Amino acid sequence: MSISITNTTKGKLPRLPFAKIAEAVLGKEYDCSLVIVSPRKSRSLNNFYREKDKPTNILSFPLDKNQGEIFLDLETCKKDAPNFDRSYSNFIGFLFIHGLFHLKGLDHGAKMEKQEQKIRRLFKI
Repeated sequence: MSISITNTTKGKLPRLPFAKIAEAVLGKEYDCSLVIVSPRKSRSLNNFYREKDKPTNILSFPLDKNQGEIFLDLETCKKDAPNFDRSYSNFIGFLFIHGLFHLKGLDHGAKMEKQEQKIRRLFKI
């Protein structure tokens, strides 16, 4: 497992075991890139790829079987966390896990939720 984290903002990423979480979800052979972006960039990506003209907290892009990218907008996460009854740091972990399962090829539904819950319990998120 290799994970690269690039912060293109001045926002501070919470201390979470990103590499361990990613390996637990994706396995040892996966290359994951986590990019921290501004609301402007997240809005642009969301508009281009999903035709939704608003910032979003997370976007996941599987590139191939063993490689993918996650874009995380910390400012939008901060605004959204209370809506999910989660602290900012916990919400980042929650979203990261969610994004990883999208990289794994899962879509929203009971199967994805069940697998996410297992990982959240494992990492106390």
